[in-house]
Amino acid sequence: MKLKKVLALGLSVAMLASMMTGCGTKTDTPAESGAPVSEAPAEVDASKGSVYYLNFKPEVSEIWEELAAKYTEETGVPVKVVTAASGTYEQTLMSEVAKTEAPTLFQINGPIGYNNWKDYCADLSGTQLYDWLLDKSLAVTAGDGVYGIPYVVEGYGIIYNNKILTDYCALDGAVISSPEDIKNFDTLKKVAEDMQARKDELGIEGAFASTSFAPGEDWRWQTHLANLPIYYEFKDKGIGNADTIDLTYADNYKNIFDLYINNSCTAPTMLGSKTVNDSMAEFALGKVAFVQNGNWGWGQISGTEGNVVKEEDVKFLPIYTGVAGEESQGLCTGTENFFSINSQASAEDQAASIAFVEWLFSSETGKDYVTNKLGFIAPFSTFGEGETPTDPLAQEVLKYMGDSGLTSVSWNFTAFPSQTFKDNLGYALLDYAQGTGNWDGVVSAFKDGWTSEKAATK
Repeated sequence: MKLKKVLALGLSVAMLASMMTGCGTKTDTPAESGAPVSEAPAEVDASKGSVYYLNFKPEVSEIWEELAAKYTEETGVPVKVVTAASGTYEQTLMSEVAKTEAPTLFQINGPIGYNNWKDYCADLSGTQLYDWLLDKSLAVTAGDGVYGIPYVVEGYGIIYNNKILTDYCALDGAVISSPEDIKNFDTLKKVAEDMQARKDELGIEGAFASTSFAPGEDWRWQTHLANLPIYYEFKDKGIGNADTIDLTYADNYKNIFDLYINNSCTAPTMLGSKTVNDSMAEFALGKVAFVQNGNWGWGQISGTEGNVVKEEDVKFLPIYTGVAGEESQGLCTGTENFFSINSQASAEDQAASIAFVEWLFSSETGKDYVTNKLGFIAPFSTFGEGETPTDPLAQEVLKYMGDSGLTSVSWNFTAFPSQTFKDNLGYALLDYAQGTGNWDGVVSAFKDGWTSEKAATK
């Protein structure tokens, strides 16, 4: 997909400068309300409505609240922001949408999310936001309607501290001479294991940060890391979704997971108490060389009190797993962030919510927040030269996307069957990490759980 298409479009607009989740199960009896935005009378006054945005990323909740206040100050339109706790977006949306004052603006995670929430998704095909979208094939559509609009292109991989790796390269017997020598799993494994063995020489506590498994904190492994075996299986089969999977690349998934948990600053038996914030702080404080996360993690690194990692030392590596030809693999690049408008809200609230989002991606204030505070690589034509994020991880994503010799790994986890599937996979991974379960349990949770949860959506 089309990631190359996104890249081509972005490059044609000022060198890319123009360039979890989740949804729930719909309730059985949607409430009576106004028409979708596209069907609302032209005279509907957006200034008479209000906005209720249900945010799913706790790490940027304060920024969204600032944005809401700015918009209300400029327009007089009330904007309420509620942030779901980590890993609870689906449950929170299910609860909130049943209330009298339900979210007017929420997120779906692609076609699977739309199938769950189609009774609540207004048709956005007539909006400016859709018109501004550089690659309209990325939108969530059904028939002639547009029900989810992507608002950010993101990338994730293995973030590394270039200074620590450079210090490692200077040690006698180092297995690489430069961080750029790491181009496959075999080399990454040798480097990580050697760094773990020589951690005292390097002044670190481990090669990798903690593999977080506190409740709601396992999304990096049951979603983002699990994307790799699915990406390669779907690529082999030439498909984008499936009711059953073979999990051909289960051993590759195990390769990288084992590397994480066995070469870390935290013993595997202690991972059940670790959070994403813990692992990002470990990286920011210079205790580890590597941490898996996305470009959104820069705010956590730079915002950590006592941060010792210089901006120029924050780099990305692809997530290598030992697949043949992975030397040409790029970062995992895509989106699971699609704005939807609640079609069950009043026409005024729908119009107000659309106006808020369009202000966000077109006004000077909104675009400044998008680029410099939220750190979004926004896929809209309203962004020109100098309006891409300047933080190091966003710049790394742009660099990898701009390398014609690399192929981005698409985000296939938008095809994952349900949050229940993800949660069960996370439980199995934690059991394996702690030694209370085996890898067969992980494979079963992945393969059999995929089949059963897909069947449950039929």
